[in-house]
Amino acid sequence: MPLVDECILIIEVEVARIKSQDKRNAILGAATKVFAERGLSAATSAISAAAGIAEGTLFTYFTTKDELVNALYREIKLELADAMMSAFPRKKSVRSRLQHIWNQYIEWGLKNPMQQGVLRQVLVWNGLTQESKKAGSAPFLEIESMIEEAERQRIVQDLPRPFIEMTLVALADTVMELVRQDAKRAGIYCAAGFEMLWGGIARKQ
Repeated sequence: MPLVDECILIIEVEVARIKSQDKRNAILGAATKVFAERGLSAATSAISAAAGIAEGTLFTYFTTKDELVNALYREIKLELADAMMSAFPRKKSVRSRLQHIWNQYIEWGLKNPMQQGVLRQVLVWNGLTQESKKAGSAPFLEIESMIEEAERQRIVQDLPRPFIEMTLVALADTVMELVRQDAKRAGIYCAAGFEMLWGGIARKQ
């Protein structure tokens, strides 16, 4: 094959790949909007319409609706990890590190209400695969290490980790809802919520 033709072929393949990634992202973005507004039971036809594609096209990227939801979960968790682990204070106390996580999670949720709403739904969804759970947890290994450190040093009570995680999420969701209703008291709600979380999991001195 002449060099010029080979270069053209490579460019065409690359352009096709970029377009495909754009379409995939459009589907995920549309799914986020539709699921946030209508719940996970929403039809794939609504997602296709929101993405501006034929429904059959959606299934060339995600063979089933469950696969789409799992992919969306992993994408949201990666976005969340970028926000929560940004400037993570690794050398500070467990309390300071947990407060950083708390603050970053609330800030992310307030900026991304649709993603936060979808994540809350998927966390209690029966179709979430073990592979997706593992992939979703991978970017948060430093948090796992922090919890293990807190347990070894007997800083926190002997509580199941899923309980701690879900308690944080539930309290943070409450804070976010209150902030959306009364933004002027955001600092008060955020600080009070963290104190309630820490008071519930820390060992009494």
